[in-house]
Amino acid sequence: MKKINLAIVGASGMVGRTFLEVLSEKELPIDNLYLFASKRSAGQSVTFKDKEYVIEELTESSFDRNIDIALFSAGGGTSLKFAPIAASKGCIVIDNSSAWRMDPEVPLVVPEVNPEDIFKHKGIIANPNCSTIQAMVAIKPLHDKYKVKRIVYSTYQAVSGAGMEGWSDLEEGIKGSEPKKFPHPIYNNCLPHIDVFLDNGYTKEEMKMVNETRKILHDNELKITATAVRVPVFNSHSEAINLEFEKDFELDDLKQTLKDSKGVVIQDDVSKNEYPIATKASGYDEVFIGRIRRDESVDSGVNLWVVADNIRKGAASNTVQIAEVIIDSMQ
Repeated sequence: MKKINLAIVGASGMVGRTFLEVLSEKELPIDNLYLFASKRSAGQSVTFKDKEYVIEELTESSFDRNIDIALFSAGGGTSLKFAPIAASKGCIVIDNSSAWRMDPEVPLVVPEVNPEDIFKHKGIIANPNCSTIQAMVAIKPLHDKYKVKRIVYSTYQAVSGAGMEGWSDLEEGIKGSEPKKFPHPIYNNCLPHIDVFLDNGYTKEEMKMVNETRKILHDNELKITATAVRVPVFNSHSEAINLEFEKDFELDDLKQTLKDSKGVVIQDDVSKNEYPIATKASGYDEVFIGRIRRDESVDSGVNLWVVADNIRKGAASNTVQIAEVIIDSMQ
């Protein structure tokens, strides 16, 4: 089996650490592993599969060595600067920031949904927004069968989506401290404000979901609206997704379609109070779906409750899954 050289950019951050956790669970044929971060984090030691690695400072010469694949999660500015440098050296970059997602030359990929787009890359592949990823895993099989014509997203997003500072705001807010990351206390509140507000009144997070969904499904005319809310939950995003289809459906057939879909776990027995919840999704790569019921206000619509670990499936695991597809193609 051909072994590859793999790099992680942003190795000291929340997603970077989860990259290592996910990689440690998988049997990827890694020969050499290189860990990069900012100057502030350089020199820290990390243990991976019983071997100690030292994080290096990311510089313009970091990729002057044979690196096959680099997993980036160090922010948009870092990705805009260093991803092209890495790609110019023959490295395939899988980027977790928003920097490249809407670039028409860069594929935006959820492996369960559009793996074929991976091989359209020109050195850089983008990982979608965490909230978009879990929605796509739920929606794509239904779109293929019934043709979605309208989507209404309502998200309930955990503080881990805002990084370590977001996590700290909730942790310290419980103790009565003032917020440092969010504009208002997240403890005991739901904040309908993720990322910056745009001229159309939507937040950037909401428009990410709209635009990324259209790109992944290759349908720029798809009608989509979104409201994204930060909630006082540490980890795992929850979403209420309303879909309207062009074709009619039988509810049992729709449920079976989801049950047969890759990466999906159905938890939908209200007689036993069984439906997805954040604490039980944390630590898993699957997307959990429940509260599946017909939308009786339209001719052909359905409501779904969709929950997933936003740091694993919403970031690290999705990125590693893309790498797996590339590695398999090299064998």
